[in-house]
Amino acid sequence: MLDAAGVEYEAVPPHLDEGSVKANLSAADAIASELAAAKALAISAVRPRDWVVGSDSVVSVGERLFDKPWDREEAADHLRFFSGKLMELTSAVALARGDNVDWCHVERAQLQVRPLSPEFIERYLDAEWPDVGYCVGVFRLEGRGVQLFEAIEGDHFTILGMPLLPLLSALRERGVIPA
Repeated sequence: MLDAAGVEYEAVPPHLDEGSVKANLSAADAIASELAAAKALAISAVRPRDWVVGSDSVVSVGERLFDKPWDREEAADHLRFFSGKLMELTSAVALARGDNVDWCHVERAQLQVRPLSPEFIERYLDAEWPDVGYCVGVFRLEGRGVQLFEAIEGDHFTILGMPLLPLLSALRERGVIPA
């Protein structure tokens, strides 16, 4: 997304125990924002003069929260559970500099999953696995994942995993990108 927006950046994976960050949290917005902030702070600790972006997404269906699937069988289980239900995707983005989270933003989107047949799920995973294994909702909207849904309400970038428009505004406000 940042490439397409013309924002120069360097991708640096944070070394973070996400389980410990999530341990005492139960609300999707708190989990997404705390993980986004923790990721940004983890990199900012070693690059204190840089503005660091962290982001994270959480999928929930009803009261149940979902993590990225461990393997293809768990991905199929998630898809069977999602079938015919309303999925809520919560995405957060944070900006940190030094040891301070300067800004954080959370957005939600609702995705109505259509009824998925066992045959569809198998063919979908044949085509999309392992790439969708890195996605919390087992889909990439910019690919075949769009076929999972009957209706979508929410910002496109939020669904892709990061509320981009608010991030761009925050970067402009801080002089990181031209206004």
